[in-house]
Amino acid sequence: MSYIRAEEVLPRDLIDAIQQYVDGKAIYIPSRQKKPWGSGTGARTDLFEGNRRIFEEFQSGTPILVLADRYAVSDKSIQRILRKMKETEPNRAT
Repeated sequence: MSYIRAEEVLPRDLIDAIQQYVDGKAIYIPSRQKKPWGSGTGARTDLFEGNRRIFEEFQSGTPILVLADRYAVSDKSIQRILRKMKETEPNRAT
C-alpha cells in the first residue's frame, strides 16, 4: 500500500483536527466500499482452485495423509478443505 500525503488531499482544518489525536503518525483510513478478501489480487480464486485440486485428488483415491504431505498442510486442514468442498460441490461428494 502506498501512502498519500494528507496535505495533498485533505483541507488544512481537517488535518489540524486529526493532529489533535494523532500527530506525526501514520494512520489507516478504511474504505467505505469494502471489497471481499482476495478480490483485487486473485488470491481467493487461487485458493479455491488449490482446494478444488485437493478435492479432486481425494476423489481419485489419494489418501488424506498423502495430500497433507504433498501440500504441506496438516491432515486436519485437508479434512476441513474436503468438508468445505463437499458443501460447495455436493453433486461430486462421495
